Amino acid sequence: MKGRVALITGASRGIGAATAELFKKAGARVLTPSRSELDLSDNSSIERYISSVEDSIDILVNNAGINFLAGLEELDQEVLGQTLQVNLVAPLILTQLVAKKMKANRYGRVVNISSIWSVVAKERRLAYAASKSAMNGVTRTLAIELGEHGILVNAIAPGYVNTELTSQNNSPEQIQLISNSIPLHRLAEPAEIAEMAVFLCSEKNSYMTGQVLVVDGGYVCR
Repeated sequence: MKGRVALITGASRGIGAATAELFKKAGARVLTPSRSELDLSDNSSIERYISSVEDSIDILVNNAGINFLAGLEELDQEVLGQTLQVNLVAPLILTQLVAKKMKANRYGRVVNISSIWSVVAKERRLAYAASKSAMNGVTRTLAIELGEHGILVNAIAPGYVNTELTSQNNSPEQIQLISNSIPLHRLAEPAEIAEMAVFLCSEKNSYMTGQVLVVDGGYVCR
């Protein structure tokens, strides 16, 4: 990745932070804007940020996301709207904007961080599952539209990862039960997901595009 410019959203912690660290080690110049610089809930903020970046962005990792737990009776328009905006609309707009220069350069790598809840189901994940399932469709469609321009678009669907978000949504007892249900008997570490992102965005990946790669320790195979 030496000489490449990579934009990673949600890089202050978890998978995003691990990805940023590995990208830097691989030689990329990494952009990790704070929320005050790039507010994914505000489309005008997205446009302002991208217009402020002088260099061409070669790599985009749409990692930032939110996950409000709500079942059918709990779900309201605000939760649904916020989730779809941050998890789906913002990444799509970012891709739309950075793809312009990627096309001109005939090179680009886009990785969308999806979720196993786009593949299998769990209660109270309605808005989150909807946003991530839609992102899988976006990934496949963009792979077709952008392929002729030398731009590869893929998604990673992590299972349970040892992050703050997982701890917020699950008690220690629940996390232990979850670990026991995973064939590898543990949660993934953020760096393990980041390693997959590094491969997809590196020169080693020259032909894989339009794929949703499930990285879950075998959870969906149960």
